[in-house]
Amino acid sequence: MSDTTQGGAAAYTVVGGGAIGGTLAFALARAGHPVTVVDADPAHVEAIRAHGLVLAQGHRRTSVPVHAVTPDAFDGSLGRVLLAVKAQATRGAVEWIAPRLEPDGYVVSVQNGFNEDLVAEYVGIDRTVAAFVNIFADVVEPGVIMDGGTGALVMGEPKGAPVGERVRSLVADLQSWGPARASDNVEGYLWAKAGFGAMLAATALADAPMADLIDRHRPAMSALTAEVFAVADRRGVTLQAFDAFDPEPFRQGVDAASREAAFDRLTAWLRTQSKDRSGIWRDLAVRHRPVEVTTHYRDVVAYATELGLPTTLLRTVMDGLRELEGAPETMSEGRLDALDRLAGPDLDDGDPGVQVQRWLEEHREEMVADLAAYTAQGSASDDLDALGACLTWLRGWLDERLGAAATEEVLRREDAGDVLIRRYPARDATAADARPVLLLGHYDTVWPTGTLDSWPFRREGDTVTGPGVFDMKAGLVQAVWALRALVALGLPRPAVTLMLNGDEETGSLASRDAIVETGRDCRLAMVFEAAVDGAIKTARKGVGLFTLTVTGSEAHAGLDPTAGASAVDELACQIIRLADLRDLEAGTSLNVGVIEGGTRSNVTAGRASAHLDVRVASAAEQDRVTRALANLRPEHPLTRLEVTGDWNRPVFERSEQVAEAAELAKNVARRLGHDLAEASVGGASDGNFLAAAGVPVLDGIGAVGRGAHARTECASVAGMVFRSALTGGVLVRLAGE
Repeated sequence: MSDTTQGGAAAYTVVGGGAIGGTLAFALARAGHPVTVVDADPAHVEAIRAHGLVLAQGHRRTSVPVHAVTPDAFDGSLGRVLLAVKAQATRGAVEWIAPRLEPDGYVVSVQNGFNEDLVAEYVGIDRTVAAFVNIFADVVEPGVIMDGGTGALVMGEPKGAPVGERVRSLVADLQSWGPARASDNVEGYLWAKAGFGAMLAATALADAPMADLIDRHRPAMSALTAEVFAVADRRGVTLQAFDAFDPEPFRQGVDAASREAAFDRLTAWLRTQSKDRSGIWRDLAVRHRPVEVTTHYRDVVAYATELGLPTTLLRTVMDGLRELEGAPETMSEGRLDALDRLAGPDLDDGDPGVQVQRWLEEHREEMVADLAAYTAQGSASDDLDALGACLTWLRGWLDERLGAAATEEVLRREDAGDVLIRRYPARDATAADARPVLLLGHYDTVWPTGTLDSWPFRREGDTVTGPGVFDMKAGLVQAVWALRALVALGLPRPAVTLMLNGDEETGSLASRDAIVETGRDCRLAMVFEAAVDGAIKTARKGVGLFTLTVTGSEAHAGLDPTAGASAVDELACQIIRLADLRDLEAGTSLNVGVIEGGTRSNVTAGRASAHLDVRVASAAEQDRVTRALANLRPEHPLTRLEVTGDWNRPVFERSEQVAEAAELAKNVARRLGHDLAEASVGGASDGNFLAAAGVPVLDGIGAVGRGAHARTECASVAGMVFRSALTGGVLVRLAGE
């Protein structure tokens, strides 16, 4: 290979000069090896060019010269390559490496996770070297790597082949870093690291030292590691100990004393490391970027699914990390408390919400399949045939998932989708209040018929997209699977009324009265509209849709400009008056969205109109605006004003009853490891009708995602599982109090 030696020392190219790559590049360069660092971060590359590659150890900094370049500026071929990019960037990196790799060159995956198969897919198994790395380091600023303490580095041939000369030579060079060694069981180290790494990943759910969190949450940590090792055992992997981590005591069925002693050794060793928080934590809290660990464990979860093994805790940790990518400020040790409860050995003595969550975790793919099938049913608000077909599908699906209801009503509507009401009896409920809980949703969407042709349901990892998945098809799937979980687990529930209407997106004009009539007899209405940034909705503005029409007197604008009375001029005056009704501090907005008027430019306008959208946050403001619109008077005596329209939805205020329902949901969420927020929003829902009628409402209990009414509409699969478990937990609590 062309970079074999320079002055007797083998040359290396390190692709990815972050924590691991930077540490190894520094050690090799300091030992006299010619090193080229290829990194996609221009600032990192420029800093290395200017100041050398710097290793920080406490307050001491040492620099070594290396050649640094970005991928697009690299010119030449590759021989010995240490691949150290984040796991999610592996495919792109090996696509770049493959055409540049010399015939006798090779790629060493000094990465976290299982990446050798992907590397071999591009460069061939004969040019792939297996590696296990456990290096504690961080990039603290461009060009500077913080040394986090000693670790482990093991090299071997892929697929457990006998160690050859290239591996022995590689190990000899990398001993410039530390205790590098060769092995024909790199896979055993990788799987052991997967168990240990799951613990470290879990510590990133909170902002505290790794050792302390592992020490305080031993039930979760041992159960989490046992899930990973159960998969390794079924795959016939022989686990290997490394550093202070011995995998044997963390396997299923090992006696508690051995496990506790292993925890003592592990946490004591972690406390000797200068790096007290994981790189995962740093990615979330400091760099505010996606973490790679969710990619690491994708293979583990896939293997477990194939083998029929549970990975409830592992999935929960990954879901939590995905949530923190968008909101690192919600790191909380409460998430680990919830993991401890989820790891409890006896489900019958556990929290009902946790039981539901665990059961739903094992059925999440069925939930996704149901959402995919539901999304495939077009249900545009203005297509009565599509709405009818969708409701027929829903009735069959509900029968399949929940069995026959005690009663069913289909309220026929001529100009809108029909209304479905299904009632399910209580099961083992002991609460004094026997009134049913209303689960309310709508099955119509804003998406025109035919949208599915160009935008079908799709899933990419945790994210699902498609017309209506966020608003609000995922919400209904969550509600149904919550009920299904309660039945499967034999948990109590109150009487439940499931109500679906087909005209919510057009104002619920044909279903409003039925919603209020049904809701009056319920102790709580849970509205499965989508969440707002993960928060439930405990207040919504009232919405008024009005039209102000001005009638004037037409005349020839050029020949006799004073003869007529311009409706357009009068409308302009009135619009200025209308602007005075706004009171943003009180939550009142008024938008003149469309104006129309006149016939020709040379005719004094005889008619003009303005379409108004008014939002108010209180009944008092609604009354004030109503009176003001009724009291509008024309400026010009020859014009007339007429205000038509009404309040499309009343105000949904945060009453004491709504606050109590929200606190109940928050308590259940805390048991599931989530800090549930609440929000007041400007948009309205069918919950407005119920709140105004005095029914306690818990709104926004549906999907977690974004993009309502836009092509960016999407929902989180993890959010579906959590929100469904939250619903189940709330229902169980209501059954007993």
